[in-house]
Amino acid sequence: MRAVVQRVSRARVTPGGSIGPGLCVLLGVARGDGEDDTARLAGKVARLRIFADEEGKFDRSLLDVGGAVLVVSQFTLVADTEKGNRPSFGEAAPPEVAEPVYEHFCAELRALGVPVETGVFGEKMELELVNDGPVTIVL
Repeated sequence: MRAVVQRVSRARVTPGGSIGPGLCVLLGVARGDGEDDTARLAGKVARLRIFADEEGKFDRSLLDVGGAVLVVSQFTLVADTEKGNRPSFGEAAPPEVAEPVYEHFCAELRALGVPVETGVFGEKMELELVNDGPVTIVL
């Protein structure tokens, strides 16, 4: 599983939802990923200290600042680009496996008290965001 986490002042996915300040998470599910992985990753996202405290240091988490998360499925994150110029997506979990894992990741964030908005799994989407910082972390 791979997640690209971006601190945002706002983000919106169409079709789907939108958030104000918080995190935009692009989530790629690989073959072999499961619900155990989602709990660990959701906890990491919620507790990742990438928000500034009063001194401007990264010392606050999403839970500390009360931000929201916009989660967008993105199988292209698990692309293999080692050979040639065309990415291979053979390591991406098939949709019937990936969607429940994606949904479980969102549920784990909600269980931690994080407001979550999502895109529409498997659909072509347009994502707009304002990266705050910019701050982008790959997990």
